[in-house]
Amino acid sequence: MSLAGKITSEIGVHATADKWFNLFATQLHHVQNLTDNVHATKLHHGNDWHHNESIKHWTYVIDGKVTTCNESIESVDELNKTIIYKLYGGDIDHQYKVFKFVFEAVDKDHGAIIKWTVEYEKNNDQVDPPYGYVEYFHKCTADIDACLHKA
Repeated sequence: MSLAGKITSEIGVHATADKWFNLFATQLHHVQNLTDNVHATKLHHGNDWHHNESIKHWTYVIDGKVTTCNESIESVDELNKTIIYKLYGGDIDHQYKVFKFVFEAVDKDHGAIIKWTVEYEKNNDQVDPPYGYVEYFHKCTADIDACLHKA
């Protein structure tokens, strides 16, 4: 059984791809105010939320359990409205050697498609794939879209 995997999910939203990308590329600290699924986040290291060397500490709920981790930005592709985040520390390290998620906002008629991809390598074959994160991204996407669509 392979320890590495990838899960991808696409969600149609009402707000534009530009609004979504702007939020995640320049206003990530506001996400905690747009969804109840994020309990708290703070800048752990660095001076800028959106610099690749900055580290953020997140507290959120996955599968009904309060979870914590650190996050840093691995890369930003403005042209394709794609950001790759690396999650580590806290509860992530107990289950995964590698844990990344890719955010991508794609234009479509009357809104956008938000594509979430979770790339992971489990510590052992007793660890389940991170399907709870896909559900988490779906819930957060719905909450955030409602706020972005109003703005």
